[in-house]
Amino acid sequence: MGFFDKLKKGLEKTRNALIGGVDSIFSGGKALDEETLEELEELLISSDIGVRTASSIVEALKEKEGEIRKAGSPRAFLKSQMSSLLGKPEPLVVFGEKPFVILTVGVNGTGKTTTIGKLASRFTGEGHSVILAAADTFRAAAIEQLEIWAGRSGAQIIKQQAGGDPAAVAFDAVEAAKKRGTDIVIVDTAGRLHTKAPLMEELKKVRRVIQKAMPDAPQETLLVVDATTGQNALRQAELFNQAIAVSGIALTKLDGTAKGGIVFTIKRELGIPIKLIGIGEGMDDLRDFDPRDFMEALFG
Repeated sequence: MGFFDKLKKGLEKTRNALIGGVDSIFSGGKALDEETLEELEELLISSDIGVRTASSIVEALKEKEGEIRKAGSPRAFLKSQMSSLLGKPEPLVVFGEKPFVILTVGVNGTGKTTTIGKLASRFTGEGHSVILAAADTFRAAAIEQLEIWAGRSGAQIIKQQAGGDPAAVAFDAVEAAKKRGTDIVIVDTAGRLHTKAPLMEELKKVRRVIQKAMPDAPQETLLVVDATTGQNALRQAELFNQAIAVSGIALTKLDGTAKGGIVFTIKRELGIPIKLIGIGEGMDDLRDFDPRDFMEALFG
């Protein structure tokens, strides 16, 4: 199965809930009136598109009511409106002076370490040399898990004993990469509750220490969020962004949710690009986010 077919299958729950609901609302040539627009807004919100984003879509529908009635296709107009919210692709691209440093953050259970492993595999497959920094020192299991991914992907690993200083691990990894001429460093960090200030302060320290080793780094601060958590993912993105300026989002578990509308909310309300999406467990199931492919798969 090709990636687009996997994406289409992965978005099945969201498509059935969202697009199936749209088709139901406008079935039988129903008028575009206050009642149907209210139904549509409720549907969008229930699909985790978010209140403000849903309201903006419905307002646009109201403004173009005459055109839509003439064309007879609210669905097509909705697709156009939602596509414009996502904008152009903004993939994860390696650039600039070596090493390219990716600081990876997120709460527990989002699939952060797995995402790092898949990214490492992708980069080594493209011919890049990679170091993984095991800066999640709170759990010995996290270090072991990253070691397994390093072995699978052909990446190197920099680690300390469990309980070590996460910032020191990140610093050592960047210094090692500079000495070895390594292309990419991916820093794993402990999964943390975005509401816990001391943990967020520690992340800021990791970032500062990376910058001591390399002033322009990290070139990418990647937040991994779980699509199945819906609006909670938006709150996570807000707080992590406030703390350490998130530059991109990896949205995992899109294949397990009926609330894939969070894609639109994150982009519109925070302006943070979704750079990667995960739609399965396989090594190739983490891909660059392409808004056009997403919309085509969503609207079937």
